[in-house]
Amino acid sequence: MISDLVPDDLWARIAPMLPPPPQRRHRYTGRHRTCDRIALAGIIFVLRTGVTWRDVPRQEVGCSGVTAWRRLRDWTEAGVWPRLHVAILTELRTARLLEMDDCAIDGSHIRALKGGAHTGPSPVDRGRPGSKHHVIVDRHGTPLAVSLTGGNRHDVTQLMPLVDAIPRIRGLRGRPRHRPRCLYADRGYDFDKYRRLLRHRGIAPKIARRGAPHGSGLGKTRWVVERTFAWLHQFKRLRIRYEIRADFHLALLQLACSIICLRRLRTSF
Repeated sequence: MISDLVPDDLWARIAPMLPPPPQRRHRYTGRHRTCDRIALAGIIFVLRTGVTWRDVPRQEVGCSGVTAWRRLRDWTEAGVWPRLHVAILTELRTARLLEMDDCAIDGSHIRALKGGAHTGPSPVDRGRPGSKHHVIVDRHGTPLAVSLTGGNRHDVTQLMPLVDAIPRIRGLRGRPRHRPRCLYADRGYDFDKYRRLLRHRGIAPKIARRGAPHGSGLGKTRWVVERTFAWLHQFKRLRIRYEIRADFHLALLQLACSIICLRRLRTSF
């Protein structure tokens, strides 16, 4: 089961990024430290199935949910997940599998059952506490950057932060790539102020106008971001936010993006 949850190619990429284990100060060390790969399997098990941390089956996974949660905490504080995402994006660009000329952006509501930072009354769920996933993708739906906000935040408030959050992706000769040429978005982003900000960065805005009749043709390019949300929500832990700490939920979101990018890298060979 460990190899199913943490395949060899994923482990080979993440293992060098993990911080070294803490040094024991006492002569009698007690229990042996759980292997990092087994702890990662526990994290991915929760991400895929959506079970609570206490319900992680120790005999099947190899570690308790508490151990997996602590390792998620340590690796999140060490900044492992953004570095893993950037590393896989670099491999995709090396293989010429990233098409960043045309990108799309959108947001998606989820419920937040336990509250916490980056939650707010959701306008699409009767004012119940909720959060929003925001993602910007390339032409194939490969997630380039993600963010987490409260459910009452307007999508357009994350337009420029997401554009600026696209990492400088190396992999080919020349300057690292971090800006699209065109950005597609729906009517929720229809503000001339943000069109000017995009043009100032050398990005052509392809944003639908409010009140204009449907059939502009932008959906032929923008649909990939909706498919990416479908990929993300296949990870059941991301359908509803259970984590009180926003950085933990964002860490799981970034891990899911890395797995999606790795899947695209696998299917190219």
